[in-house]
Order: sequence, then structure tokens, then C-alpha cells
Amino acid sequence: MNGYDVTDIVFVVSVVGEEHYLGHSTDLSDIAALSRRAWSLFPSRVVGDRSIDLELPIPGRSGSRRIGKMNDADVSKQIQQMVRFIRQEAEEKANEISISAEEEFNIEKLQLVEAEKKKIRQEYERKEKQVEIRKKIEYSMQLNASRIKVLQAQDDLVNSMKEDAAKELLNVSHHHHILNVTHHDHEYKHLLKELIVQSLLRLKEPAVLLRCRKDDAHLVESALESAKEDYAAKANVHPPDIIIDHKVYLPPAPSHHHAHGPSCSGGVVLASIDGKIVCENTLDARLDVAFRKKLPEIRKSLYGQVVA
Repeated sequence: MNGYDVTDIVFVVSVVGEEHYLGHSTDLSDIAALSRRAWSLFPSRVVGDRSIDLELPIPGRSGSRRIGKMNDADVSKQIQQMVRFIRQEAEEKANEISISAEEEFNIEKLQLVEAEKKKIRQEYERKEKQVEIRKKIEYSMQLNASRIKVLQAQDDLVNSMKEDAAKELLNVSHHHHILNVTHHDHEYKHLLKELIVQSLLRLKEPAVLLRCRKDDAHLVESALESAKEDYAAKANVHPPDIIIDHKVYLPPAPSHHHAHGPSCSGGVVLASIDGKIVCENTLDARLDVAFRKKLPEIRKSLYGQVVA
């Protein structure tokens, strides 16, 4: 009877001093069947005296102990005790399995929860970074737009100042068309002579072509000889030949009728005879040059800083 486990209940029937092994099991239904089989195989009318020896497992030990010869009542009582023992063992085992399963479930659940929390935190951090980047981009765009508006407003103010200055230039050359000979007319004639001398000093040509506005032609002709003498004295050369171009004049002064067309506020343009060298010395050209040179000072005066 070495083929059974230490937890099995072994049925052995003793008949007239001889032992008969019937089986072993831990299942309740198998135990009851083995008990019935023991009594049915050896009835008292055939055998006479009969008894059943049981080998019970010893709890917590490897091995078993044999219970002595028992009658029907003792066997039934012993079986009930074995049933309670087996049930208690089964309940304890089931409880252990339940506790172990619960612990494994809680561990796995905690791992899953922590993994999902980590995913959620990572997703939140990713979205938070995206929001921060969008905020920075929007802030940068708004800041650039504000700077552009400020620069545009500054440029508009500077351009309006230039336009006002261009309008003031008309007062330099406009009144001599209305009055005949005035103090203002004399001043503009002197200005034309100085512009011619300055252009001659730039060109340093023995012969030049001069262009002016049609309305200024008579003033230029009257100032021409004086301009030649001044240039000759300053450059220590012979007076140059100055040819006034009566075919092509400079545009007239700006007016409401020609607001979008070419215009000239006054002054002269001198060029070499071959036309390769040109000196534009009109009032508009001088305003542009002066405005470009003075622009940093103008901006600093208006806004307190030099804007590149």
C-alpha cells in the first residue's frame, strides 16, 4: 500500500486474521463507496466476525496511524471525523488560494493603475508642453505684431514730417511766380546760383548741360554769369560753358491737378555733355539726402532712441 498519498484515507478489511486492501482516497463520495464495499464483500453471515481497519493521515506529519478494529458505529463516527477534517483542510486550502489570488489581483491591479497613471502623466506633460509652446508662439507673434505697429506708426510720423518739409520747399520757389521782383524772388535766385556753383564743383567739366523748371528758366539765365565767375574763382579754372536745355525741362511744382505725376520743387540738374555724369541738385533731392543723414537724430528726438 505504498501507492497512495499521505493525506489519503486507506481502507483495510480484516477477516479471520487476514487483511484485505480495498483502496484509498480523500474524496468523500469515494470514502463512502469504499465503506459500503467493505461491508458488502464480507457480510457477517458469511464471515462471522468482521471489522474494518482504517489508516488515517496524521496532520502535519508524513505518515499515518492505524485505527483498531471497529464496528459499524465506530466506522461511521470515524468517517464523520474524517469528513470534518477533510472539509476543514479544504476550507483552509480554499482560503489560502483565495487570499493568494486576492493578493495577486491587488498587485496586478496596482501595477495596471500605476502604469495608466504614468501614461496619463506623460500625456498631460506632453499636452502641457504643447500648450506652453503655443503660448510662446502666440506671444511672440503678438509681440512682433505690436512692434510692427509701433514701427509703422513711427515711419508714418517720420514720413508725414518729410511731406510737411516737402510742402515747405514750395514756399522757397513759389512766390516769385506771383509777384514780379520781390525780396523772396531775389533769395531764390541766389539759391539757384549757389546750387549751380556747387554742381560745377562736383562735375569739374569745361562744358555742362543744365536743366531746370520752365518757370525758373529766366532766373537761371540771370544768375548764370555770376555762377560761372564764382566757380572759376573757387576752382581756379576758366569759366565753363553752360548750356541751358530748353527742350527738356524739369517737372513743374506739385499741385492738386498733378498730384500723382512727377514734380519738382525747384533747383537744377547739371550733367556732362555726353550725359555720363549727372549731378542732381534739386530741392527734392537735397531734402532726401538731408533726411537720410538726419533720420537717426530725428528718431532719437521723437522717440528717445535710435531705431535701426
